[in-house]
Amino acid sequence: MGTTPNDNGLARRLRAALHRTHGEYADGDDRPLGGYLAAMTTFGAYTTAWAVAVRRSGRPLPERPDPWDVALTAVATFRLSRLLSKAAVTSPLRAPFTRYVGPEGPAELHEEARPESGRETVGELMTCPFCTSVWVASTLTAGLLLAPRATRTAMGALTALAGADALQLGHAALVRKATGDE
Repeated sequence: MGTTPNDNGLARRLRAALHRTHGEYADGDDRPLGGYLAAMTTFGAYTTAWAVAVRRSGRPLPERPDPWDVALTAVATFRLSRLLSKAAVTSPLRAPFTRYVGPEGPAELHEEARPESGRETVGELMTCPFCTSVWVASTLTAGLLLAPRATRTAMGALTALAGADALQLGHAALVRKATGDE
């Protein structure tokens, strides 16, 4: 099937409408709406793939989420999202898409997305623990449906790590208070 002149006209009008919408939305700022759209499309494909895998596994979906699994998923998602988006040790994963700015809190880095086309959106996603948590929570949820024992074990380790982090920060705060180094 070939394209007709009307198809080209439609494509041209669609591009013009998208360009106009971007300009009106951004109000002079350079917002990577195309990158965000690509990220949303990728996430949709990712979650669809998980849904298909769960469906093909033949495992029944639970009537409702178990409250303990929700709590474990929340804490594990928090910890893994921060580990992926902020930890110094995972900076090589982010480096192609980000620029190092400086330290930011205990064992965390402040990085900014590289402004180059194609890297900016990925850099923003990789340095934002809130953005990363959407992917992590979806993956852990799918893991609970496909391999619940292994997923709960991994989430238990991440939850223990989050607890250890809280204890480390609490200990450091108490030491500062006791020594007057506030």
